[in-house]
This record gives sequence, C-alpha cells and structure tokens, in this order.
Amino acid sequence: MEKFKLTIDKGVGLLLMIIMGAMVLNVSWQVFSRYVIQSPSSFTDELSRYLLVWLGMLGAAYVAGQDNHLAIDLLPTKLKGEAHRKLMILIRVIIMLFVIPVMILGGSNLVFITYTLEQKSATLQLPLAYVYTMIPLSGLLVLFYQVVGLKTLMNSKKAQI
Repeated sequence: MEKFKLTIDKGVGLLLMIIMGAMVLNVSWQVFSRYVIQSPSSFTDELSRYLLVWLGMLGAAYVAGQDNHLAIDLLPTKLKGEAHRKLMILIRVIIMLFVIPVMILGGSNLVFITYTLEQKSATLQLPLAYVYTMIPLSGLLVLFYQVVGLKTLMNSKKAQI
C-alpha cells in the first residue's frame, strides 16, 4: 500500500508541476501580448483562473497526503503515546466525514448538474463540468490518503501489542 501511495504522490506532484508551468506560461503570454504586442489575449484570464482552481484543489489533496496541511497542533504536540494515536485517528475520521459528503458527493453533483445543463465557459467554450471535475477527484485523493494514514495508525497499535 505504501508503494502505491508513493506512486500516487509522484503522479500528483508531476501533475501539479505541469499545471504550475502552464499557469506561468499562460500569464507570461498575457503580459507579453498586452504590453509588448498591444493586443491582449482573450483566453488567458479565464484559463489562468481554471488552472488556479485545479492547482488549489489538487495541491490541497497532495498536502493532505503528506500530512503537511494547515492545522492547529497545540493538542497533538502535548499528547504522547496512545492518546496521540487516538487523536490522530479521530482527526482522520473527521476529515473523511467532511470529504465524502462535501467534496466527493457534492462535487460529483455539481459536475453532473453542469454537465446536464451543458454550461460552458464564456471565452474558452469549455464545458464547466471539466473544470469542476477536480473537486470530486481531489476529494477521492484526500479520502485515499486518509485511509492509508488510518491503516498506518491502526497497524502501529498492532505493532505495540
């Protein structure tokens, strides 16, 4: 399972680098076309906005998988041993209880509705369902990372026995 997680980590990290590189190129082209050519590109603003959404959602999932997400760690740093392990299990369960209904089910519903209504972006004429697909995908990724972390925490209890 750990090897599979590392493979997912590498793939997500690579995808994040590609998205960030595309954003840099896109915004650079916008600046160049606006100030050098004096003819601003029409699609770059919308494309950079959608790339930023994907970067933020996928980046948050990646960081959650690395256990580097934003957290108030007053309690976890004070607890040791079994109490710390139980708190970490509770935190992972709470994250899963958020991710499943909000990101996975709610995001999937949003994708379905925008796909059914055939909503398209103004400039690119890109189906918005494609843009919103990152919400449930990121939710699935966060859920995967939490399950792997939960399994690791559960196995650490078995190792102590």
